[in-house]
Amino acid sequence: MDISITRSEFLKALPDGNGLAFGTLFTDHMFNMDYSTEKGWHNPRIEPYGSITMDPSTMVLHYGQSIFEGLKAFKTDSDTINLFRPAENFRRFNRSAEKMCIPKLDEAFALEAMKQLLAVEKRWVPSAPGTSLYIRPTIIAMDPFLGVRASYTYRFFIILSPVGPYYKEGFDPVKIWVTEEYVRAVPGGVGDVKTAGNYAASLCASEEAQRRGYTQVLWLDGVERRYIEEVGSMNIFFVIDDEIITPALSGSILAGITRDSVIQLAARWGSPVTQRRISIDEVIDAHDDGRLQECFGTGTAAVISPVGEIKYKDKVLAIGNGSVGPWARKFFDTITGMQYGREPDTEGWVEPLD
Repeated sequence: MDISITRSEFLKALPDGNGLAFGTLFTDHMFNMDYSTEKGWHNPRIEPYGSITMDPSTMVLHYGQSIFEGLKAFKTDSDTINLFRPAENFRRFNRSAEKMCIPKLDEAFALEAMKQLLAVEKRWVPSAPGTSLYIRPTIIAMDPFLGVRASYTYRFFIILSPVGPYYKEGFDPVKIWVTEEYVRAVPGGVGDVKTAGNYAASLCASEEAQRRGYTQVLWLDGVERRYIEEVGSMNIFFVIDDEIITPALSGSILAGITRDSVIQLAARWGSPVTQRRISIDEVIDAHDDGRLQECFGTGTAAVISPVGEIKYKDKVLAIGNGSVGPWARKFFDTITGMQYGREPDTEGWVEPLD
């Protein structure tokens, strides 16, 4: 399919790259494509950023049939633009689509559409330290119908947003709170899918964490409420007795691309990550015995986020004396170095934009 391009007559002023927040500003153009059972995916187009008109009965508003992805474009010192493992995002996008009964995309075409949109919007990729252009591919159900079934029509769109650090702490350690009352997902559900409902279900606990002075929620499993799963917007890693440990993917944990990058790098460096069930009690015991050396989260938005404190019930675990641990620093420097072109891409993960 050919992608039509309609350029906006009025371009926005670019923001100051040094003061960017996360997810508040959007570029001049977006990508749109439609699906119907008769035509399949059709009418791919880049056009001015604008509202999506929908009927009050549109199914996504009532039944939550939607999926999304998140990735970034990075400006290098030589003014080239890099993408980081973008094909993996569209592979995961299609895995989400399958589980949410949404028609799959041609991954190569979706990636090419995103690249064409970035080529139109390349002036929006910020160059200030730590900034990037966040990319949000999304599919939503578009049938005007009230009834519980999969939609027959869909909209696939991509929007772009210049962003600064995800957390106000930047790369300083964050504090996370373990909820006992709420669960995020259970095996057999959609916890391993990037679907809107997962994030809506996390809001109540997240707001409680913030009221308590914590940045994010650390979720336990939904069955025994003992085993650690993930943080609200990140996968989680622990370093105990020099062993790097992360919860195994169980069907209720999102398979993070940054998580996978850390696992692959650690193996290359001779310190393979152990993927297994790890309970909150094991982490507490390791802390009390002086064996818990580090904790950090991984995700597209923050890349690597060191954790300096975990609160569970009345127990507060201080980790690393408030400083960034060596493993978190090494993973952060290596991955961001590849993304911004400061370090060699030893893994073949960086894809420059033509």
